[in-house]
Formats: sequence, C-alpha cells, structure tokens
Amino acid sequence: MALRCGIVGLPNVGKSTLFNALSNARAEAANFPFCTIEPNVGVITVPDERLQKLESLVHPQKVLPTVIEFVDIAGLVKGASKGEGLGNKFLANIREVDAIIHVVRCFENDNVVHVAGRVDPVFDKEIIDSELQLKDLESVEKKIARLEKIAKSGDAAARKELAILQGCKEHLEKGQNIRQGLTSEEEKAAIADLFLLTAKPVIYVANVEEGDIQSGNEYVKALKEVAGKEGAEVIMVSASIESQIAELDPEEREMFLAEYGLKASGLTRLIRASYNILNLITYFTAGEKEVKAWTIRRGWKAPQAAGVIHTDFERGFIKAEVIKLPDYEKYKTELGCREAGKISIEGKEYVVRDGDIMHFRFNV
Repeated sequence: MALRCGIVGLPNVGKSTLFNALSNARAEAANFPFCTIEPNVGVITVPDERLQKLESLVHPQKVLPTVIEFVDIAGLVKGASKGEGLGNKFLANIREVDAIIHVVRCFENDNVVHVAGRVDPVFDKEIIDSELQLKDLESVEKKIARLEKIAKSGDAAARKELAILQGCKEHLEKGQNIRQGLTSEEEKAAIADLFLLTAKPVIYVANVEEGDIQSGNEYVKALKEVAGKEGAEVIMVSASIESQIAELDPEEREMFLAEYGLKASGLTRLIRASYNILNLITYFTAGEKEVKAWTIRRGWKAPQAAGVIHTDFERGFIKAEVIKLPDYEKYKTELGCREAGKISIEGKEYVVRDGDIMHFRFNV
C-alpha cells in the first residue's frame, strides 16, 4: 500500500524548499506565491535499519524498501474555498492524500515575503483550517440535500446517515475539524465517500532557522500550544538543514546531524510520525532473490498482510511462517532458526507484528 502525504501551507513558508530537500525532486522554489502550480510528487524510500540487518544476514540479490510519496501542493490563501488563488485546484489535489503535512513558518526573514505581512504561526494555521472547513461544509451540505429526499421516503438507513451528517455540519460551522469529532466507525462510514479534508490526520511542521533547531522559539511554542489542543504532533524542521543533508553521502549525514545535536533527519522523523498517525507497521519477506519491506495497517491479520503482495496470496492463504528479527540475528540463517524451533506456524487469525519476517503458504 502506497502512503501519500500532502505538504501544504501558506505561500512562502518553505514547503517547496522542504519538499526538494526530502525528495531531491527539485521543485521550483522562489520568493513569490504560487511558484508550485502543479502538485510535485516525490517517491522516497523509507529508511529502516532492519533492512540493512537482514541484508547482512541473507545476502540477497536486491533489497527493496517500502516507499512514501510526498506531494507538494501549491500554497493556499484566504478565500481558496471560494476559488481565490489556486483555490479549488489545490483542494482537489489534497483530497487524494492519506495524511496532511502542514508546514508553518516559524522564522523571521525580511527577505522572504509573508502573505499576511507578519509571522504568526497560529494565524497561519487558522487560515488554512478555516478554508478546509468551508470546503468540507460545502461537501457535507450537498450530501445532506441528497439524503433529505431519500429520508423523507422513510428510508431508516438514510435517516441515520443524515443525522450523522447534520452533526458534521454543526461541527464545521463551529470552526472545528472533522477529525476532532468523529469517534465511531459508523460516523466514519457515513462520510467516507466525501473524502473530507479536515477528516485527514495532520502533522504540523514548524520550519525554523538553523539556530533554533534544538530549542525552538516563541513561534514554535505558540504552534505547539494550539496543535496540542487537537492532539496533533508538531515536528521542528529546518528546511535549510534538510537541504544540506540532501547533498551529503549517507556516511557524512550522521556526522552532520551530530553537529546540530540531531539523532535523525527531518525526513526520518516525518516518516515515523506519518506511520504513527496512520497506524502503519512494516513486515519483511526475505530470500536469496530479494529482501523486501511491506507496509500494512496495525492490527491486520496474516491473510490481509499476504494480500499486499498479491491478491492470490490472500484468497488462497493456508498459513504463514514467522521469524522474529532478534532470532534471525541470533541463529544467522532461516535454517538455523528452523532447527532452533524459532519459526512459528501461524494461521488466519494471526495478527502481524511490526518487524515480522514472513513466508506465506497458499493455494493458487
């Protein structure tokens, strides 16, 4: 399953600079609004040290990490829900992503124009929130109009769905995001076809200057306070530092990060946060031809996990052989694990764990 995250924010907050650094896609970055007209997509391999451990043990012909797509979408401005700026074009693009990476400017720079004339991360966040809420309100109201006609005929299911949508309408009219109000699976099912923008999970990226990357600043503090009220995570990133990291060889990156007191790059921290909010985990397949990482939802059972390789694997699932990485490291080979009794045979009810090394048996 391909994970897609949309990078959004006001113009000139550092979105495209960050995107370039993350993906080396070299999207045009310039000091004026809307320099990113079409969404730029960067397909990035997910760093995972467990792959390197498996490679050293299995010595495969190739190693295939899982990937994540970052989509850099043109800057949003006040009035976008009514067509201002790039308006509806922006909003159509963002509907297709799984999660939102909202980049917020948390730095002063007289040479970089701010569309509102001042740096205020809370104000910036509220502009984008309100535009997404207005667009969602439009979608909800259209579906309510359709359902009201069906509900009047006595359709019980339509009445129940209508009640949920009216609750969503009230929620949005209060200036609240849908992701803060949905609690039940029934509620989520009622709006699933609308792909509501404010229902998507969000991570806030505080773009700071190099000197603030360790301790942050007052802008970051203010953003964390408001994001915390909705249970969202804030990650501090310096687009400038990430740009420099992108130019380095892998061996040099560790030393460079250490100079800034960082244990991981912004990319790594963003990916971890994205997996966390989307409740994703990784399992592995390992053989002489290839070692490969696979992304699945936490809580999936073995047949579902097999299905991401091929639908035939899920349909004809018989059982799964599972090895834990610490056991593989200890006994060195699959044969060694088998002889030590460290390969478990699991059936259809087995819940896959993060880091499992799996081999599926199935009927065609």
